[in-house]
Amino acid sequence: MNVQEVFGNLPTIQTKRLVLRRLTLDDARDVFAYASNPEMSLYTTWESHRSLDDSLAFLNSVVEAYATGSVAPWGMEHRASGKVIGTCGFVYWFPNHARAELAYAIAQEHWNQGLTTEGARAVVAFGFRTMSLNRIEARCEIPNVASARVMEKLGMTFEGILRQYQYVKGQYRDLKLYSILRQDWSG
Repeated sequence: MNVQEVFGNLPTIQTKRLVLRRLTLDDARDVFAYASNPEMSLYTTWESHRSLDDSLAFLNSVVEAYATGSVAPWGMEHRASGKVIGTCGFVYWFPNHARAELAYAIAQEHWNQGLTTEGARAVVAFGFRTMSLNRIEARCEIPNVASARVMEKLGMTFEGILRQYQYVKGQYRDLKLYSILRQDWSG
C-alpha cells in the first residue's frame, strides 16, 4: 500500500457521532466558523483564519492533496448537525518505516466531549489496519493539556520533550512527543 493509493481514494469512516470524510470547497463556511476562533489556533502551527478566503485556501490545498494522492486530513462532520467541526488525520507518512504522525483540530464548542478522541481512534485504527503502520506518533505544545489527554486516551506513550523543535508564530516551541506501536494497540 502506498500514499497515492490510500490518500487518492480516502474512504469515509463512520463513528458513533462523526463522519470522517473528504473535505470539499463547500465546507468553507464550516471551517471558517471554527478556524477563525483565536482560541482554536493558540497551539497550532497555523494562524486564525481572518476571512472565508483563508478557509478556501486551506480547503484548496487539501482538495489538491487528495487529487495528487498526497497525505491529507479527513474532515470531521458532526452527525447530528451535518457540519464540519474539525479535521483529523495524518500529516506525514513514511511507508518504508511504517510510521506516520497523527494530528487533529476541533471547534471550541466541541471541546471536552470526547469527539476528538472518537475521531482520532478511528484514524489510528485505519493507520494500523489499512496503512500497515507499525508506529503512530503525535506531538503537542507543553501547555496543550487537552491534546496530551487525547493522546493518552488513545493509548499513546509519552516519549519526551522535543526542545525548541519548531519555530512557530515568531518563537521556538517545545513539543511533547507521544506514540503508539502496533504491538501496544488494542483496537
